[in-house]
Parts: sequence; C-alpha cells; structure tokens
Amino acid sequence: MATASDKVRRARPLLGTFVEIEVAGAARPEMDCAVNAAFEAVAHVQRLMSFHAPDSDVSRLNREAFHRPTGVDPWTFEVLEAAVEMHRRSNGVFDVAVAPTLQAMGLLPRSADNPPVPAGARSFDAIELLPGQTVRFRRRDIGIDLGGIAKGFAVDRALKVLRGFHIPNGLVNAGGDLAAFGPAPQRIHIRDPRDPRRLIGHVDIANQALASTARRFDPFRSAQTTGSAIVDPGTSEPAGAIDGTTVRAPSCMIADALTKIVMISGTAAHELLECYDASALLISVDGEVRITPDWHRAVHLAA
Repeated sequence: MATASDKVRRARPLLGTFVEIEVAGAARPEMDCAVNAAFEAVAHVQRLMSFHAPDSDVSRLNREAFHRPTGVDPWTFEVLEAAVEMHRRSNGVFDVAVAPTLQAMGLLPRSADNPPVPAGARSFDAIELLPGQTVRFRRRDIGIDLGGIAKGFAVDRALKVLRGFHIPNGLVNAGGDLAAFGPAPQRIHIRDPRDPRRLIGHVDIANQALASTARRFDPFRSAQTTGSAIVDPGTSEPAGAIDGTTVRAPSCMIADALTKIVMISGTAAHELLECYDASALLISVDGEVRITPDWHRAVHLAA
C-alpha cells in the first residue's frame, strides 16, 4: 500500500532545458509508469514544435504554409489556436510570427525560407487556421517560433498524463515553467533576474501553474545576465522595461505566453492578466518589485 512518503523524482534534457517530474502518494510501479509516460508526452511536444528539427510541424509550416494549406498534429493546432487568440487579445504584443526577427538577432538559426521582416511589421491575421487541423500563411515573410508557448503546453500535457494514472500529487518543472497538482501546496522560490544566484522570495502553489521569464543567463560563461530574448514585435527590439517576471495562471501554456506580454508591456498588461485569471510579479530595471493586487498575500518576499 502506498504511503504519503512514497515519491519518485526524475529529470531529462528536453525542450532546451532540463524537465523535472516529481510524483508522490502512489505505488512505486504506478509512479514509474506515469513518469515515463509524462516524459514521452513532453518529448512528443518537442518533436512537433521544435524550430530546429527539419521534420517538425513548425519547420514544415515555415517551408510550406505560404504555398499551400499544411496539415499539423492536433496538439500543434491547439497551441496555434491559443497563440492566435492571445495575439488578438494582446493587440499583437504576443506574436509567434517573430521568428525572422529572432533570426536577424542571431537568437535563431537563419533560413532562406523566411525573409527579414521590417521593424514594426505586424502579423495580424497572417496565420489562417483552417478545418481539419490545417494552417495557411497569408504572407511570404511569415515564420513562426512556438518557443514562447510550447514549453508551457508540454508541462500541461505531462500533468494531464500524470492525472490519467490517478497519481495524487505531482509537479512538472521545465526550466522554470511549472505546474503542480494535489492537496499539498508546493513551495516555489523566485530568483532575482539581475542575479539568478539570489532568491527574492517564494510562493506556495496548489493546482496552479507558474512561468518565469527574465534576461538571458548562461552560468557556464558568466555570472552576469545579458539582454532580453523577448522581442517587442512592434519595434523588433528586445524588451527593455522589465528585467523579469513570474506569472501564475490556471494553465502553464497561458502562464508561459503571458510572461512575454508582461516583459514587453509591464503593468499595462493588467487587463489581459485579469482576462486570463492570472497574476504577476514584475521586477523593473531599477529593481522595483511590483505584484498584482490579487497576489500580494501569496508572494513572500525575502527580507
């Protein structure tokens, strides 16, 4: 019989980071099977939505979707539906069609398939979602990158798998994009985006998701952070008003995407956060910490 102390915790390199899955409260064989299946779900998202893999849905769309309607996996179509909806609700601030700009900045490998996009170019209605999980691009210069939303979707899919095995408690963490379920709250520490070695506080979550975005940091090269990898599609420049943010939302996919909007829009994103039943902690470039009013009591800042 399983006891509350039974726990399995594993990590694998996936999605360009380490994905950690922790489960508890069931018999060991059941938890082993659940964790293996959850990792396979994450790996499947990676195969479908990788910008780099030539046979992924994303790569096929970038090659073919301007020339003809292109079929994709239902999971890819689901992510595109969410991305298009958030693009419209955010007035274009969230934009998965930013790949050519990221290529020009050296943040994604260059490709002859995606010509450069002029600064300030918007992609409203450029991605057409058609019946039968098919997609068409209305402009030749469109190239998509789902890196700003797919990692959160992968976390959600992994949690759904764990719940399907009737695991009582679980947590999936994909490099800071995470979600937890079960009766016991999980304590999550929040790092300082200006110095990731330092913690600024913590929050306890239960049956919720968190996602964090901040300035780029490579601990193997330097202890210093560099510029933001979040690009404002209105200017084709890196976001500069906010150094980092953590967003709480009902799903990790939504939390993941909202972090990009908050990094670009700052406190002006409050209406969109409310629309998605989400909360946020923001750290401005001068070090000021701001927390949306509905989250003040849940976030505990370090002294």
